Amino acid sequence: MDSVSIALSGLAVLTVLLAVRVPVAAALGLVAIGGSYLLMGERAMWGVLRTTPHAFAASWSLSAIPMFLLMGYVAFNARLTDGLFRFARAWLSFLPGGLAISSVGGAALFSSVTGSSVACAAAMGKIAVPAMIERNYDKSLAVGTIAAAGTMGSLIPPSTVLLLYAIFAEVPVSALFIGAIIPGLLTALAYATMILIRVTRNPALAPREPGMGWGERLASLAETWPLFLMVIVVFGGIFAGFFSATEAGGIGALAAILIGVAKRTLTLKGLGEAILDTILSTSSIFLIAIGAALMTRFFAFAGLPDYVQTLFATSGLGQVGVLVAIALLYVILGMFLDPIGVMLLTLPVLLPVFEAQEISLIYAGVVLTKLLEIGLITPPVGLNVFVIKNVIGNLMTTDQVFRGVLWFLLADLFVVIALIVWPETVLWLPDLLTERR
Repeated sequence: MDSVSIALSGLAVLTVLLAVRVPVAAALGLVAIGGSYLLMGERAMWGVLRTTPHAFAASWSLSAIPMFLLMGYVAFNARLTDGLFRFARAWLSFLPGGLAISSVGGAALFSSVTGSSVACAAAMGKIAVPAMIERNYDKSLAVGTIAAAGTMGSLIPPSTVLLLYAIFAEVPVSALFIGAIIPGLLTALAYATMILIRVTRNPALAPREPGMGWGERLASLAETWPLFLMVIVVFGGIFAGFFSATEAGGIGALAAILIGVAKRTLTLKGLGEAILDTILSTSSIFLIAIGAALMTRFFAFAGLPDYVQTLFATSGLGQVGVLVAIALLYVILGMFLDPIGVMLLTLPVLLPVFEAQEISLIYAGVVLTKLLEIGLITPPVGLNVFVIKNVIGNLMTTDQVFRGVLWFLLADLFVVIALIVWPETVLWLPDLLTERR
């Protein structure tokens, strides 16, 4: 059996392990270790095991992940994010389907603090779904809105997925973050437009809300302005080059703590829970990433990236064809696998393809992250759907929640097509940032 055949066999074994619910990190590590042994023998395999995990985990760039996670968890436990839905509702409730559109706006704002799709869906679900049900909104529209809107946590900075991509692809985090801003806003706009069209055509889906006065709007701004200021300082500092991503995360976490203390909403118990959640999430991400790093070495030794690159080069697909093929691959994988696992599993093979096709790695990272968002709400393993199901209890079945997100998948399809047809939606802001520097 040649080396490429061993690598492809390893992928098949990995698929089986994941299908029987072996944890992603363990499945990646076991396949990588077994494949390295078959390719290079026992001594070389132990050499890879001794060096690769430490070399990867010791990277200073990875320290940005726990810092941004801590910022998000502190903001959540200090209830700094509670007012985001009320803020969006104050300004958007006058629209047809105003509460649903407010939920999209609140989720976009929440995503700019947490960087986690699951946390965004869970938090917004507890606040927004009861508010919509109380106003006699269609249940399918209510839960579908939150499940889909929560996915923006994967794309809108500070995204953990984008941070990991930046480290694996060796691209600037600041350029990747700023490149995701327009696609993130475009996603929110697509969701809101879809809701607006549906409710306009069928008003029974969402009873009209009276618009709020300027007094209520200004009151909502007074409640949330410290959080907005924190986000502006953190990301403004990154984009202006004043501090690195890790420093920005640390400053954001400290600012969240200080704001929580000043508002008397952060307790010692809440801070302890935020730290514990950060440790658990960081450990989980690092274990998966180390398994992916081992897989990267295994694939490199087997020559799989060169093999796939040759396949694409001889296919005659061109840049657009390659992107469409990869989009189909990600949608299929996203139906069954964890988003971070999908990305880290495929990057060792896809990065050389992007470089050979002269596709910007910044652009590719944003597009792949958007595709991973879609996987969060596609059956049968749409993670956000199960998060919302846990939040709503027996209000609806899981199948009904999946049906509720179908309209949002159409909106996502529009966004993906826009990103492929107009790459400037991703690259314009990073190019502008580079020119100004």
